[in-house]
Amino acid sequence: MGQFARFREIDIDWTMTPEDAVALYLEWGNSGYGGSYENRVRSKADVSYYFVINTWGDRPKGYLIKRNSDGAEELASFDLPGNLEKGFLRQVSHHKGVYGITPEVREWIEREMRVA
Repeated sequence: MGQFARFREIDIDWTMTPEDAVALYLEWGNSGYGGSYENRVRSKADVSYYFVINTWGDRPKGYLIKRNSDGAEELASFDLPGNLEKGFLRQVSHHKGVYGITPEVREWIEREMRVA
């Protein structure tokens, strides 16, 4: 079974980045996220599921995050396959940080979600 198959029914926000999550959930009430007030968080029931890659450790680590205005919960953590790890680190110039996923990482995750 693909390591993400159990999450395939979750409505993943594939475009959410860590910066977007902060703007939407931690600064809610003071601005229209993405230039539109219809996107703002209205209650604790508003939730997003998204993936991030953390490069603060020795190797990049990925996480599936569930976030609402109360906080964030890590639903899964994973290592990137070697080829994706190298490519990701190149794309972020080997800088330390927490980043949104790349199209290549998304493609790999979606393949893993389809494996039953």
